Amino acid sequence: SQGDAEFLPFKDKCFDFVYCAHVLEHVENPVRALLEIQRVGKRGYIEVPTKMSDTLFNFARMNHFHKWHISIIGKTLIFIEYTENDRRDTGNQELFYMAHSLFPNHFKSMFRRNKDLFTNMFIWDDSFVFYIFEKNGKLISTNDNIR
Repeated sequence: SQGDAEFLPFKDKCFDFVYCAHVLEHVENPVRALLEIQRVGKRGYIEVPTKMSDTLFNFARMNHFHKWHISIIGKTLIFIEYTENDRRDTGNQELFYMAHSLFPNHFKSMFRRNKDLFTNMFIWDDSFVFYIFEKNGKLISTNDNIR
């Protein structure tokens, strides 16, 4: 089944818990998606890659793949649109292959032990604050008035 994170076909607060992993870095309109997640859920978990992860594993360089890098400050999500300069990579794929290898290796062990360096994990209850910045630093939107 396919859906659109920006227009969820569910009633308000119909879910006790919303799990959203590795979706928001792709959306065209994060404001709409974030408002929808909060509308349909009472609480939830959001997981997105860190900027370091996108760079190390060459996800940032792929146009039309990850549009945003997302940081967490306390109970606030900060979305920043990738610039062309941000879309550089490490120049090789070895780190990606080592981290996702079927065989044990030192990089994979370090990757697993330090998930927080590669993945932002965000738990929310009732609502949360977000800021969305375009690639030149201009604030596009916020819902900071909910505090």
